Amino acid sequence: MLTAVDHVQLAAPPGSENALRAYYVDILGMRELPKPPVLAARGGCWFQAGAVHLHLGIEADFRPARKAHPGLRVTDIESYGGRLAARGATVTWDANLPGHRRFYSEDPVGNRLEFLEPLAPE
Repeated sequence: MLTAVDHVQLAAPPGSENALRAYYVDILGMRELPKPPVLAARGGCWFQAGAVHLHLGIEADFRPARKAHPGLRVTDIESYGGRLAARGATVTWDANLPGHRRFYSEDPVGNRLEFLEPLAPE
Protein backbone atom coordinates (compact mmCIF):
# COMPACT_ATOMS: atom_id res chain seq x y z
CA MET A 1 0.00 0.00 0.00
CA LEU A 2 1.31 3.46 -0.89
CA THR A 3 1.49 5.84 2.06
CA ALA A 4 3.35 8.96 0.88
CA VAL A 5 5.67 10.42 -1.71
CA ASP A 6 9.18 10.24 -0.27
CA HIS A 7 10.76 12.58 -2.81
CA VAL A 8 10.57 13.80 -6.39
CA GLN A 9 13.67 13.56 -8.56
CA LEU A 10 14.41 16.01 -11.33
CA ALA A 11 17.38 15.86 -13.68
CA ALA A 12 20.13 18.42 -14.23
CA PRO A 13 23.24 18.69 -16.40
CA PRO A 14 26.74 18.01 -15.10
CA GLY A 15 28.30 20.95 -13.26
CA SER A 16 25.02 22.70 -12.45
CA GLU A 17 25.03 22.12 -8.68
CA ASN A 18 25.96 25.69 -7.70
CA ALA A 19 23.22 27.17 -9.88
CA LEU A 20 20.75 24.66 -8.41
CA ARG A 21 21.77 25.63 -4.87
CA ALA A 22 21.27 29.31 -5.68
CA TYR A 23 17.73 28.63 -6.90
CA TYR A 24 16.48 26.00 -4.48
CA VAL A 25 18.11 27.45 -1.34
CA ASP A 26 18.43 31.19 -1.97
CA ILE A 27 15.27 31.72 -4.04
CA LEU A 28 12.84 28.97 -2.96
CA GLY A 29 14.00 28.92 0.67
CA MET A 30 14.73 25.19 0.85
CA ARG A 31 17.71 23.73 2.68
CA GLU A 32 20.25 21.40 1.16
CA LEU A 33 20.45 17.91 2.60
CA PRO A 34 23.75 16.03 2.68
CA LYS A 35 23.79 13.07 0.33
CA PRO A 36 25.26 9.73 1.46
CA PRO A 37 28.91 9.56 0.27
CA VAL A 38 28.27 6.81 -2.29
CA LEU A 39 25.51 8.93 -3.88
CA ALA A 40 27.34 12.25 -3.49
CA ALA A 41 30.04 10.88 -5.81
CA ARG A 42 27.46 10.96 -8.63
CA GLY A 43 26.90 14.71 -8.24
CA GLY A 44 23.56 16.41 -7.88
CA CYS A 45 21.83 17.91 -4.84
CA TRP A 46 19.02 17.09 -2.42
CA PHE A 47 16.76 19.79 -0.98
CA GLN A 48 14.05 19.90 1.67
CA ALA A 49 11.39 22.30 2.94
CA GLY A 50 9.14 20.72 5.56
CA ALA A 51 7.80 17.46 4.12
CA VAL A 52 8.85 18.41 0.57
CA HIS A 53 11.97 16.63 -0.68
CA LEU A 54 13.39 17.35 -4.14
CA HIS A 55 16.39 15.46 -5.50
CA LEU A 56 18.30 16.80 -8.49
CA GLY A 57 20.24 14.03 -10.23
CA ILE A 58 22.90 14.53 -12.86
CA GLU A 59 22.26 13.30 -16.42
CA ALA A 60 24.99 13.54 -19.04
CA ASP A 61 22.45 14.01 -21.88
CA PHE A 62 20.14 16.25 -19.84
CA ARG A 63 17.02 17.80 -21.36
CA PRO A 64 14.73 19.81 -19.06
CA ALA A 65 11.24 18.55 -18.43
CA ARG A 66 8.88 20.94 -20.22
CA LYS A 67 5.53 19.39 -19.32
CA ALA A 68 6.33 17.03 -16.42
CA HIS A 69 6.74 18.85 -13.12
CA PRO A 70 6.25 18.61 -9.38
CA GLY A 71 3.23 20.47 -8.02
CA LEU A 72 4.28 22.16 -4.77
CA ARG A 73 1.69 23.48 -2.30
CA VAL A 74 2.49 26.82 -0.72
CA THR A 75 0.86 29.19 1.73
CA ASP A 76 0.42 32.90 1.00
CA ILE A 77 1.05 32.30 -2.69
CA GLU A 78 0.97 35.99 -3.61
CA SER A 79 3.86 36.76 -1.26
CA TYR A 80 5.73 33.60 -2.24
CA GLY A 81 5.43 34.45 -5.95
CA GLY A 82 6.60 37.99 -5.18
CA ARG A 83 9.60 36.60 -3.29
CA LEU A 84 10.62 34.47 -6.28
CA ALA A 85 10.17 37.32 -8.76
CA ALA A 86 12.12 39.75 -6.54
CA ARG A 87 15.00 37.26 -6.51
CA GLY A 88 15.04 36.99 -10.31
CA ALA A 89 13.04 33.80 -10.86
CA THR A 90 10.41 33.57 -13.56
CA VAL A 91 6.85 33.57 -12.21
CA THR A 92 4.08 32.81 -14.71
CA TRP A 93 0.61 32.98 -13.18
CA ASP A 94 -2.04 30.57 -14.46
CA ALA A 95 -5.76 30.78 -13.63
CA ASN A 96 -6.84 27.53 -15.33
CA LEU A 97 -7.12 25.27 -12.25
CA PRO A 98 -10.49 25.81 -10.56
CA GLY A 99 -10.32 26.34 -6.82
CA HIS A 100 -6.61 27.25 -6.79
CA ARG A 101 -4.19 30.12 -7.28
CA ARG A 102 -1.07 28.91 -9.04
CA PHE A 103 2.02 29.89 -10.94
CA TYR A 104 4.87 28.18 -12.74
CA SER A 105 8.58 28.83 -12.47
CA GLU A 106 11.68 27.25 -13.97
CA ASP A 107 14.84 26.30 -12.16
CA PRO A 108 18.16 27.49 -13.66
CA VAL A 109 18.45 24.40 -15.88
CA GLY A 110 14.91 24.70 -17.26
CA ASN A 111 12.91 22.25 -15.14
CA ARG A 112 9.28 23.34 -14.76
CA LEU A 113 7.88 23.73 -11.23
CA GLU A 114 4.24 24.39 -10.31
CA PHE A 115 3.33 26.26 -7.10
CA LEU A 116 -0.27 26.20 -5.97
CA GLU A 117 -2.52 27.14 -3.09
CA PRO A 118 -6.15 26.03 -2.71
CA LEU A 119 -8.62 28.87 -2.46
CA ALA A 120 -10.62 29.12 0.74
CA PRO A 121 -14.11 27.63 0.37
CA GLU A 122 -16.73 30.29 -0.21
